Amino acid sequence: MSVGTRGSEGLRNAMVDRLAADHAAKGLVLRPEVEAAMRAVPRELFTPGLPLEQAYENEAVLKKMRGEEAVSSVSAPFLIAEMLGQAADALDGLEGRHALEIGSGGYNASLLRELVGSAGSVTSVDIDREVTDRAVACLAAAGYSDVTVVCADAEHPVVPGRQFDLIIVTVGAWDIPPAWRDQLTDGGVLVVPLRTFGMTRSWALHRRGDRLVSASNRMCGFVSVQGDGASEVRYVDIADGVHLRLDEGQQVDPALVAGLLVQPREEAWAGVSLPPRSRLANLDLWLATRVLHDAEQFVVLTAQETAVESGVVAPSWRFGTPAAFREGTFAYRSALRWTDRLFDLGAYAHGPRASAAAGRMVEHMRAWLDAGSPLPVLHILPAHTPDGDLPDGAVLDKRHSRLVLAFTTDEKGAPSWTSTS
Repeated sequence: MSVGTRGSEGLRNAMVDRLAADHAAKGLVLRPEVEAAMRAVPRELFTPGLPLEQAYENEAVLKKMRGEEAVSSVSAPFLIAEMLGQAADALDGLEGRHALEIGSGGYNASLLRELVGSAGSVTSVDIDREVTDRAVACLAAAGYSDVTVVCADAEHPVVPGRQFDLIIVTVGAWDIPPAWRDQLTDGGVLVVPLRTFGMTRSWALHRRGDRLVSASNRMCGFVSVQGDGASEVRYVDIADGVHLRLDEGQQVDPALVAGLLVQPREEAWAGVSLPPRSRLANLDLWLATRVLHDAEQFVVLTAQETAVESGVVAPSWRFGTPAAFREGTFAYRSALRWTDRLFDLGAYAHGPRASAAAGRMVEHMRAWLDAGSPLPVLHILPAHTPDGDLPDGAVLDKRHSRLVLAFTTDEKGAPSWTSTS
């Protein structure tokens, strides 16, 4: 179905080999049909004007900028592969499925077309006419003339009255509009990069009547959705090169936090020895729910490399670290402490109750480990759902939805760590 391009096959196969290795390093498996699709589709036909080698780098390309903000791009191959894998896992394969892609560009739509086969269909929508025009041209050049491309705001129904087995969203969303749920068949799957507690994860969600329930999640980052569904992330500067991400209406006095950072730092450590391949992304979501349960304000700390190198802050990840603020004390998950090839988890805190705050955050980390590193389960229900009809978990209210984040606990599971205390 696709049209090959001489000179690109070696680069394309090398890219997919790297993707398979990247999946293995994360404890994932690159599904054979996803691998075959990515080996078949010539990515350079969807990145016009770029050097061939750059088309096959494992990063987002063809970024359309508005000032300093990227508003459109062709997503990184590893992220595309992971999200397609989430969709195929949740639906037990995509052959014969009818898919709607929200956020166009052409490359991901062509991969979907390979995966759904001749019995399935792909519709791709984007709010930007420039993007959809480019997608149409690129799809035609690659031989995918049977992909339907629509220019519209996907906050609203794209094809009124039609439902899809799969909706895959390739822009960052803050909420789930009713149109996305209503356009899914019952049992259908929505794969969406959704900001929950200020942290973006790609969630694969099954429709169950009027609600959505997650089957998996992956760390990710995307340009934000535009149009009626847009919700701006706010950042406040608390020191040179150090910021707080406020995504759920939090109110923080930046001068107060900045004053805390110059006070002596207290630290606490879990006293564990974890192997290098330990996956900690779910720990950050766990911390968000526990911080809120303690009636603390949960925020996300971000920092520029210069601020980390100078020692102003030492976060676990400078692009987004869980942090808590209460009663004039600021605490956050620290960078890992390595001993040989094992690491410990810790927290740093500043303020009058810094020692207690750091210790409280570390206790939450130990609780997650003691529970067997449980996986998060996200429930998304209509905004009008009464409290009594919500499942147990941490509740996050959005414009259209009520999100409930819970964690599965295997009571038979043993802690996957060694104590050093």
